[in-house]
Amino acid sequence: MKIALDPNIPFISKPLEGLARVSVTSDLSRESVADADALIIRTRTRCDASLLEGSRVRFIGTATIGTDHIDAEYCAERGIIVTNAPGCNAPGVAQWVLAAIKESVGFENKTLGIIGAGNVGSLLVRWAEGLGMRILVNDPPLQSVAPLAYRYCSLETIAEESDVVSIHTPLTKTGPYPTYHLIDERFVRRLRRHPLVLNAARGGVTDTEALLWGLESGAIGNVGIDCWEGEPQLSLELLGRALFATPHIAGYSREGKIRATQMVLDALGEWMGLGWRLEADAPELMPVPERVCLDDITYDIAGDTARLKENPEGFEAQRNHYELRREPGQKSRAIR
Repeated sequence: MKIALDPNIPFISKPLEGLARVSVTSDLSRESVADADALIIRTRTRCDASLLEGSRVRFIGTATIGTDHIDAEYCAERGIIVTNAPGCNAPGVAQWVLAAIKESVGFENKTLGIIGAGNVGSLLVRWAEGLGMRILVNDPPLQSVAPLAYRYCSLETIAEESDVVSIHTPLTKTGPYPTYHLIDERFVRRLRRHPLVLNAARGGVTDTEALLWGLESGAIGNVGIDCWEGEPQLSLELLGRALFATPHIAGYSREGKIRATQMVLDALGEWMGLGWRLEADAPELMPVPERVCLDDITYDIAGDTARLKENPEGFEAQRNHYELRREPGQKSRAIR
């Protein structure tokens, strides 16, 4: 058996030793995966017919929460199992959001509008509420199955009442609730409190031109962008105007990477029919705290912003070689 592996997935090499023939390459191509049985990837590998046609791949594990880089219909038609790591980086992304709020508008007497209340959004609800923020939530798909879980409201209410708008949806272009360009000029024109707008979800959920118009007109007070349209190429104008700008690393915590790797290993072991658990080469994690305090929000978002603004061409290098930070509530112990 052959496994094609992205080299930028940590804590995974040791448990794969002796399990299969492992090919480690950052440039997965049709030729390099032709004889592979399994792929273990990140969001930079587009899995569709152009990569997979004619290969013997039957398992794809992406060590990410998102799957919009995988052609799910194509894989389903060919019996290819696809698995991801939902929720793995939720504490890291929530940490990024809270750091942006702390360094700009603060928490007291502020309203946070959260668009998307899945793994990240639901954790952010708890943490931000514990820091004194009033919370509004918009999530039509979740509201239809869990109507009493949150104080749901419309996008119009989010726009009218929020001091901070934070986006945590997947990127979808079809279905009853498409999210592509959900934050568009129409939404921006409804803003009333000149909010800080944060995107740590997917770049295409926000319309870059609408954000620029909002900043120019004053409808938007400031923006914080971690996920960019067209990345790793990004709008230099938006980069220049953004208060916070990072290279898609909001969820890049050590603990998040451990969770993602372990979830992929669990799925791989199940697919292979192993009678034991493949353990990530990392220590056991502490539970994610129910609440955080102000002193827990120590992430230096300004430092990451300065590095990207100084060298936007280094987007991928900064992302691939990011020094993984620790999440709130995790003990400061060495991680291999």
